Amino acid sequence: MRASLSARAGLVSALLLLAFLLVWHLGVAGTGRTEAMDPEYAALMGQSATTGRSAMPGPLDVGATIWRHLRDPFYDRGPNDKGLGIQLAHSVARVGLGYLLAVLVALPLGFLIGMSPLMSRALDPFIQVLKPVSPLAWMPLALYTIKDSGLSAIFVIFICSLWPMLINTAFGVAGTRREWLNVARTLEVGPLRRAFTVILPAAAPTILTGMRISIGIAWLVIVAAEMLVGGTGIGYFVWNEWNNLSITNVITSILVIGLVGMVLDQLLARAQRLVTFPE
Repeated sequence: MRASLSARAGLVSALLLLAFLLVWHLGVAGTGRTEAMDPEYAALMGQSATTGRSAMPGPLDVGATIWRHLRDPFYDRGPNDKGLGIQLAHSVARVGLGYLLAVLVALPLGFLIGMSPLMSRALDPFIQVLKPVSPLAWMPLALYTIKDSGLSAIFVIFICSLWPMLINTAFGVAGTRREWLNVARTLEVGPLRRAFTVILPAAAPTILTGMRISIGIAWLVIVAAEMLVGGTGIGYFVWNEWNNLSITNVITSILVIGLVGMVLDQLLARAQRLVTFPE
């Protein structure tokens, strides 16, 4: 029954995609030659004026561009002309490093907050003040202090990934059932062993939920951060192609950003299912 539901859902998704592509194609297709116009003006405006065709690229144009990028994803023809694979590699590396730093800080600190009501109350004002600050608001300060655009982007990823993981870890640790902790104390299990054998397994699903939220935010923020810092990365690629008025490349990069974001989310979703257990 489940396989049948998945197959039917896949079929519906495919039909919706085909319908979307058809509407897109018809929406930008030309309607034939337009009324006579000045030849110099027609030459200046190109097909969009002479055939009634929309200036917006169609799915076939985007498909051809994707195929061109797939054939040579790692070419390097100078600072402003690098393959999509190189741009993605820079973005993924920045997200991975900033996210790893956030994990190293958020998980121990979340454990401390979750296990200690005193530290929870003491640190709560700082968390509540810093949490709503937009990650990009940190960018000027990062550029001024770090003086490196790439490291500044990693810092922004770190700061935006930190809060969901920290709050979810503290919530998961604090929500560990009292009965399990009492049994551990009765058996004279030490605090460190209790943290790893009782609290961590119980809080793991909540922690993974926070990590999953964080990776989504990190991937969202890297595009905006790279538009600001420039140089390399998928965000810089989007901004550069917009400056070149290459809407086809902009649409292609949006599609790639979405697909990579989906892959990152699914990786953590699989990890989350591995640590979920019935009580």
